[in-house]
Amino acid sequence: MKSMMLNSKQSNKPYGFSLIELLVAIAVIATIIGLALPNFLGARTRARDARRKGELSQLKTAVQLYYNDYKVFPPAANGTGVTNYIAGCGTDGETLCPAGCSVDFAAGATTGCDTVYMTNFPGELGTGMSYYSSSADFCIKVSLENVSDGDITSSQGRCSAACVRAGSVLSGADYAVCSE
Repeated sequence: MKSMMLNSKQSNKPYGFSLIELLVAIAVIATIIGLALPNFLGARTRARDARRKGELSQLKTAVQLYYNDYKVFPPAANGTGVTNYIAGCGTDGETLCPAGCSVDFAAGATTGCDTVYMTNFPGELGTGMSYYSSSADFCIKVSLENVSDGDITSSQGRCSAACVRAGSVLSGADYAVCSE
């Protein structure tokens, strides 16, 4: 009998959560989401910026390889009706790129495609990405979405003079690579 009484007493206890406990749990979950969400949203922006910086670095290497062959940087195609594009392709290395090759940046010899500098230009070259050059300097710049990126300041400090000599001015969120 005693055991029955204990069981009946235990069954009278309420089960579940009180309103205060539910509100506290919801508040904790909302705080975690509030702190994590901006970080997740910024990840896409940082990924796009990282891709842009990587593409600029690859293009810088291609332009320097061109310089090793011709002892001048490829001219920008400004004034040819195409804005901020490279005119360093073809047999003479002075034709607007791409120039009839299966790659975007190649020059030399009889076909104009013998020396490949870059298979595919970055997708933003000529739109969001700009190329400027003189015979002794070049500057390639793009605006980054994350304006607080520390690489912007360091690239502007490193490339400001070369960009001015090549015909461009860096400002705001411009990230640049240059002849240094």
